Amino acid sequence: MVGLLLALFAAGSANAQQGTPEQRRACTPDVYRLCAGEIPNARAITACLRRQKGSLSPACAAVFEQ
Repeated sequence: MVGLLLALFAAGSANAQQGTPEQRRACTPDVYRLCAGEIPNARAITACLRRQKGSLSPACAAVFEQ
């Protein structure tokens, strides 16, 4: 269920919108810490994480730098 809730990372294609397992693992803690109110809306989660860029963990921040 967590994988469904965290269909993150609008990066172009439909597959990229799901995020890789590694991307989801990197950002799951940040989603719960910073953007829990946006679950399960993937677009809102992505927007929230981008707004919170300065507060992201290094691993999740690296996902958004890709």
